[in-house]
Amino acid sequence: QVKLVESGGGSVQAGGSLRLSCVASGYRRSWYSSGYMAWFRQALGKEREVVAAIYPAGGQTYYYDSVKGRFTISHDNANNMMYLQMNFLKPEDAGMYYCAADPYAAQPLVRTEYRYWGQGTQVTVSS
Repeated sequence: QVKLVESGGGSVQAGGSLRLSCVASGYRRSWYSSGYMAWFRQALGKEREVVAAIYPAGGQTYYYDSVKGRFTISHDNANNMMYLQMNFLKPEDAGMYYCAADPYAAQPLVRTEYRYWGQGTQVTVSS
């Protein structure tokens, strides 16, 4: 059974930084050779949107336009970890952040491509 668990959320002032972590249990090592892993966020009253995605096999990364240059997604396959380094945070970055993964995902920025999700970690950014 695949389980994703996020951590690292918290409350920061605008301009601050946070590093989110996601640990994947039950995720087969062979699955890192295909598919994608990603971070999504959902603000109150809004739809869940992609923040960043990574192709573990090759390291290619994809970012939502509003976070480019501020956020960095990375992974550590050996330890089943994925990270999201968030710098220069803005109030509009606030929300629940979810990690997602799917070895059969073909479109990294599409929410419905991911079958495995964590429970989320809350990020609050005050102005």
